[in-house]
Amino acid sequence: MAPAALALAWLLLIGAVPLARLLAEAAAGSALASAIADPAVWRAAGNSLAISAAAAALATAAGAALAWALLLRGLPGRRLLIFLAILPLLVPPQVMALGWIQAGGPSSPLLLALGLAPPLGTPNRVYSAWGMALLLGVQAAPLVMLALAALLRRVPGEVVLAARGLGATPEAALRRAVWPLLAPGLLAGGGLAFIAALGNFGVGALIGIPARVPVLSVLIWQRLSTGGSATLAQAAALALLLAALAAPALLLQARAARRAPASGRLLYAALPLAGLARLLGLAAVLAYLGGVLLVPLLALLAAALVPAVGMELGPATATSRHFLAAIAPDAQTGRAFANSLLLSGGAALLLAAAALPLALSLRLRPVRLAATTVDLPYALPGACTGVAAILVVLSLPGGTALYGSLAVILFAYLTRFQALALRPVAAAAARLDPLLEDAARGMGAGAWRRLWSVHLPPLAPALTAGGILVALTAVNEVTVSSLLYGPGTQTLGVLVFSLQESGQGPLAAAVSCLALLLVAALMALATLAARRLPPGTLPWRP
Repeated sequence: MAPAALALAWLLLIGAVPLARLLAEAAAGSALASAIADPAVWRAAGNSLAISAAAAALATAAGAALAWALLLRGLPGRRLLIFLAILPLLVPPQVMALGWIQAGGPSSPLLLALGLAPPLGTPNRVYSAWGMALLLGVQAAPLVMLALAALLRRVPGEVVLAARGLGATPEAALRRAVWPLLAPGLLAGGGLAFIAALGNFGVGALIGIPARVPVLSVLIWQRLSTGGSATLAQAAALALLLAALAAPALLLQARAARRAPASGRLLYAALPLAGLARLLGLAAVLAYLGGVLLVPLLALLAAALVPAVGMELGPATATSRHFLAAIAPDAQTGRAFANSLLLSGGAALLLAAAALPLALSLRLRPVRLAATTVDLPYALPGACTGVAAILVVLSLPGGTALYGSLAVILFAYLTRFQALALRPVAAAAARLDPLLEDAARGMGAGAWRRLWSVHLPPLAPALTAGGILVALTAVNEVTVSSLLYGPGTQTLGVLVFSLQESGQGPLAAAVSCLALLLVAALMALATLAARRLPPGTLPWRP
């Protein structure tokens, strides 16, 4: 029972306590009533709801189309195309937003170099509610495709063979036999896309603030930035409202999970396209990936290579001084890189270690119930976790001294990402043979000895998988850290936002390019380790 007691205490500390503190703060006093009566809150909530719904609709359509081309029909170069299709999800949202900003408008160095820039005075269409919805939809489309990919592993391959045996064409077999079974995946993916858009801070801040389109995630940050701890009750009320907006999407995901099909004996095998349809499908996928990846990333690089915003990129104007300034010894970039790596790596190690006793204790009802308290912080928008972490820390003796430190951000990461580390380990632990533990117990092995000698070796790949997923997700995080950082604790996402807001666009673009190199390096290391990981662990290696 010792590992189970430890697991239960851990879940209560990082899950139940922050949620209870957030609810208590929001319900106390008149903060919730004041928030409901505030017209600015309703305007931000309406914008958040409309933009997130539009982004979810776009993500569902794009994710379904990508799943059809890459998973159901299996275009040539499938593995590389899947990697590229998932890349928008792994690129930090503030970096992608900055790339789209630099790709549009009359001051775009890339458009100026190509002679395609619109006349001076033409507004940048990215700075609008539709621009925000488009970018959020593009970033969330991989979530829909991944939800469909996870469900496709459960679709019995026999249904396609039966449909083909009855004379159905490949497309008719997909339409009448496979897509109905994938409908829960579309619902779950659409719900994930909605929640991701609802809680996104990077896009809401870099695009929404200049466009004067306030959203709730940015409003929480603004209230905390201007009022500090005196506005915590208001921030808690706004976070609770944000959670209420996300609730329908959470219920949609829960309903979709109950409608998942039962696995068959045969796995689904892609039905290849042939002839002209194959070429057209490949061209459409390449055009989409070029539009959502290549264009903004080229615009970002061009913005980093010009001396100032609005200058045309060419042999006479190209400069590397912004990259040199970004990597200078006295620059903030090195510390931001170190903070992001320290926080993401530390969270990955701690959460992976905690996932072992957690997964083995899930058969106990108290632990299962407590585990729901770490599912909610991952499912809800990140602003809710950030406010909850502030409230917990300030409730501690001497908590004011901890506010703004790396320890607070790490605590929030532990709360937000424990569910991500636990899922692959829980799935692997459910497949363990209980006779192994019975045999070890019969030979006199204690609980900790069984944990180390019997359970750890077969679960090590799943623990590694959970840690990799946490590290890749946390290193790009900006919503939580934007609420919690202090002097010297800026992360990469916060640094890019701060530089862009202070008018240092080229330097922000250079730091963003370096951040992309960091993400690429982490993805390369994860790919090298993929051979020893469970199938489907890495999103780009189905």
